Amino acid sequence: MARNILILGASYGSLLATKLLMAGHNVTLVCRKQTAELINRDGTEVRIKLRDEAIHRPIFSRDLPGILDAVEPADVDPSRYDLVGLAMQEPQYTDHAIQALMIKIAETKLPCLSIMNMPPLPYLRRIPALAKMDLEEAYTNAAVWERFEPGLVSLCSPDPQAFRPPEEAANVLHVGLPTNFKAASFADEKHNLLLRELEADIDAVKLDGQDVPVKLKVFDSMFVPLAKWSMLLTGNYRCITQHEPQSIRDAVHGDINLSQSIYDHVDAIAQRLGADPTDQVPFEKYAKAAESLLKPSSAARAVAGGAPFIERVDLLVKLISHQLGVPNAEIDRTVQIVNQKLNESTVAEASDAPRGAPVSVT
Repeated sequence: MARNILILGASYGSLLATKLLMAGHNVTLVCRKQTAELINRDGTEVRIKLRDEAIHRPIFSRDLPGILDAVEPADVDPSRYDLVGLAMQEPQYTDHAIQALMIKIAETKLPCLSIMNMPPLPYLRRIPALAKMDLEEAYTNAAVWERFEPGLVSLCSPDPQAFRPPEEAANVLHVGLPTNFKAASFADEKHNLLLRELEADIDAVKLDGQDVPVKLKVFDSMFVPLAKWSMLLTGNYRCITQHEPQSIRDAVHGDINLSQSIYDHVDAIAQRLGADPTDQVPFEKYAKAAESLLKPSSAARAVAGGAPFIERVDLLVKLISHQLGVPNAEIDRTVQIVNQKLNESTVAEASDAPRGAPVSVT
């Protein structure tokens, strides 16, 4: 049976959308008017490399069995959908039209699967150790999440790496690292049955008889998506320096012992919250992958370009570690540097300097 999926965010969200369309499900992407018009006219193009192939294949939405459309936030009727995907960057949820849509989604009580690096507050409230913590400071506008029932919100680790090629139109996405989306379960088993249905349908898709990378993997543990935190704090946010941004490889391998200490500390925080060691990714595996990450993270590039807001997983982890009584000097130092650079951007904006767009750190 074809499911109807609503995805907020047409950039990174088009990757999950393409996988769902290939499996025969229908997807609506929520985006700006100009982008919606482009997608409704030309569809989307996601470029992905199949196993053992040297070049990326373009996958066009118009050639897939599922139906794709795109709309502006004000035109969404949430009651038409079975599931909502949250694929926008966290600062973008402060937009007035998006806030109005989020109120409608919360009222409809639809299950919401986030593929943001920054976990929605309702999801964190499902973790007993975090339920009473003061974490709102890490969010651009924490009030966006007030109406959502925690059990209806889950988190899917955005491990696949993808970007919009700057020379291409807004409906094109290039997948650089085709790893899997790792989703935690919902509180209600009927919503988990839907997730596992989508998981199986995506897994069954073939292209010219070949398996297609980027699967949806569903886990009973709520902590599997939090494995990304160690990577972000060790690599992505440390690309932001007091001077020019550095590559993820240099951030990790410039001092490998320091990097492992940060990684292990964040892993230990996740375990304090309830994670099992098997929920996490070994440092050696991450360090090996970082050897090929030769560019600064998207967060570092955005800050260098003058963005006044980015997703603040670094600040979130700092707040959690301090409230658990296990602060870390290197994490505190990273947060201080990010704060400093963002404050510089805010001052520049107030002086009518060009403003960068907020971005995630995938």
